[in-house]
Amino acid sequence: MDKKLNILHLESSPGWGGQEIRTLKESLGFIKRGHKVFIAVEKNGGLYKKASQAKIKAYEIRFKKAFWFLGIFKLIWIIKKHKINLINTHSSSDSWLGGILAKIFHLPVIRTRHLSTPIKKGVNSKLLYGFLADYVVTTSKQAADIVISQTNKDIASCKSIPTGLDIENIKNIETHQIEKFKNDFNLSKTDFLVGTACFMRSWKGIDDLLQAAKLLEDEKDIKILIIGGGHKEKYIQMAKDLNLKNVIFTDHLEDPLTAIAALDVFTLLSTAHEGVSQASLQAAFLKKPLIATPTGGLKEICVDNVTGIQVPIFSPEKVKNAILKIKNEEMLKNNFSKNAHELSLKFSIKSMLDQMQEVYNQLFFSK
Repeated sequence: MDKKLNILHLESSPGWGGQEIRTLKESLGFIKRGHKVFIAVEKNGGLYKKASQAKIKAYEIRFKKAFWFLGIFKLIWIIKKHKINLINTHSSSDSWLGGILAKIFHLPVIRTRHLSTPIKKGVNSKLLYGFLADYVVTTSKQAADIVISQTNKDIASCKSIPTGLDIENIKNIETHQIEKFKNDFNLSKTDFLVGTACFMRSWKGIDDLLQAAKLLEDEKDIKILIIGGGHKEKYIQMAKDLNLKNVIFTDHLEDPLTAIAALDVFTLLSTAHEGVSQASLQAAFLKKPLIATPTGGLKEICVDNVTGIQVPIFSPEKVKNAILKIKNEEMLKNNFSKNAHELSLKFSIKSMLDQMQEVYNQLFFSK
């Protein structure tokens, strides 16, 4: 039986990327199922604006240690005002405050871990993922394995639930939208487009993609697209220093799906911190062959020689070879496209929400 819950999400990350998008998607999904959802976000955090625009009741909280005294009182007010039944935390600082208050108010608390990197060793991590978390949800299997092995978390209280794919939204991309995108960026119909889509950070492998672009500069019909914003200045300067004429930066796009749909190959060369990438899933649904590192959850989507080609981290030469292999072998490209699409169908929003509902019910009814 599903009880309608009052759920509070806490997010101390100030950014707007896959982590925050996951929280927003989950919140909207649970609201549609009849639950009440509230979000407390770091002041000026990207999720606050997006949640407010989506008509979700959102609050700004200062999660930094210097403001914990004020943060605790504001969270107590939120918990009492909205009669919160369950807390879901998403980053380190909010997990401390959320976990402590959950214990005080005898509320179940979930720690959602979005990263796939090893956890810092010591008592602090065992508190965050042990005593202060009744259940840990990760976004990739590798991350769940790390939590269990490093914190001794009971396997029954830790589960990988990848972020769901919004299939209906992706279905609505039309040919004329793709053509307009290509025209806007002066791309011809004969260009072979290889791209990535992400919030540019140091671990997203943009350096390696640019180095691969340098190795491909004699292939005049291959263009490299870097879709997204973030810490872009460094990479724009790197492209200038390398005198790259085959690289296009689109900057941040409100709807990057059309750009992904325009690609012939999708790449994500992350060196760390990666769950099951939404952009990779979207590309897979759109029947794009994948080239990715085996970092975190990427290998769950880019299955080597099935949906694409896995390459080691920091390997521009192998990225170049993978691009040329897919470009030159039409049958291989078609097989990757078909397999990628079929795999993506297993990662739906409904599946994510159903699994999260099971976790929420398990915790609520056991308290």
